[in-house]
Amino acid sequence: MNHNQSTYRKIIIPIGIFLLVYSGLIELLLFFEPEGSELDTFLEGVWYATVTVAAVGYGDYVPMSPYGKAVGFVFVIGSIVLAGYFVSQLTNYIARLNENRKMGFGGTKFEKHTFIIGWDHYSRSVADQLIHVNKKVAIVTTQRDDIELIYEHFHHSKNVFVLYSEYDNYDLLRKANIEKSSIVFINCPDDTQKLVLLLNLKKEFQNLKFIVTLENSDLKDTFKSAGVTYPLSKHDLSSKLLASYIFEPDAASFGEELLSYAHSDDDYDIKQYLVIKDNPYANQWYDDVFFELKKKHNAILIGISKKQQDGTFSLVKNPEEPIRIEVDDYVLLICNGKSEGDLTDVFGVEEGVEIV
Repeated sequence: MNHNQSTYRKIIIPIGIFLLVYSGLIELLLFFEPEGSELDTFLEGVWYATVTVAAVGYGDYVPMSPYGKAVGFVFVIGSIVLAGYFVSQLTNYIARLNENRKMGFGGTKFEKHTFIIGWDHYSRSVADQLIHVNKKVAIVTTQRDDIELIYEHFHHSKNVFVLYSEYDNYDLLRKANIEKSSIVFINCPDDTQKLVLLLNLKKEFQNLKFIVTLENSDLKDTFKSAGVTYPLSKHDLSSKLLASYIFEPDAASFGEELLSYAHSDDDYDIKQYLVIKDNPYANQWYDDVFFELKKKHNAILIGISKKQQDGTFSLVKNPEEPIRIEVDDYVLLICNGKSEGDLTDVFGVEEGVEIV
């Protein structure tokens, strides 16, 4: 028996019992009432029972006999009990609806969102970056206590959806629209769990893009072979940044700034924009666009992600040879927060990679 059938039975059975009991009481009331009483038909008995149970009490029909009044007393007491029961059930139902909504059981209509599996300080930092640039994020956690903390952290943002679920509950993952997400970030405690979860998700959901951060950098090739689009090593990233701070601190500081969102108009960030048909720079030469963007928007063009015939993309960094920027390519820019809004208007798209 599924959940809906169980819910219907919980509603229908009490109503059936109520109707059966009240029909019996009406018959009993009519049996006790003498001839000439105001209550001499079943329809009048139904009306009396209805106004009594509803606590209306018009007084147009009243029992005359002592036993009839006793049955009427049962109606009055029953109406109080019944009202309490239905108020209690309604309160519980609303509470369950609110709880299910908070737990994410109703699902979301998010599309092209980042799907984060596993919640900790690291995934929170990733989500912070995404939310700041107005990206939608779905977060799956197995810890019930995390739910309210996540919503409070993001101030109940409309761009955040939280699901309380085990990672192998594929029905709930579907409700969170994992199949229409732009990428899935697997953030389990250790690399073995990440690999097992990855293989299971790949088996259940086709054509998803995955990103993981690894504790052991030696496993990068293993995860790539398993289907991870971007296997990253926390150790490699931190060690490279640390080494850079040691021998070129200003370059390292600027590089770290470029990897995060622009906090203010004077902060710089690397942006990636899709070139659509209406883009004014579509089908123009790279060098011409480079100088135009610098002159008009104080943005520096640093590369193109060229779309290939098989649908994949090839990154061309600061090309030396003449090359055109074409529709469906991505351009990579360094710009500050002040020029970001102008570029979004000019390009006609938000920054970031579109889901295929």
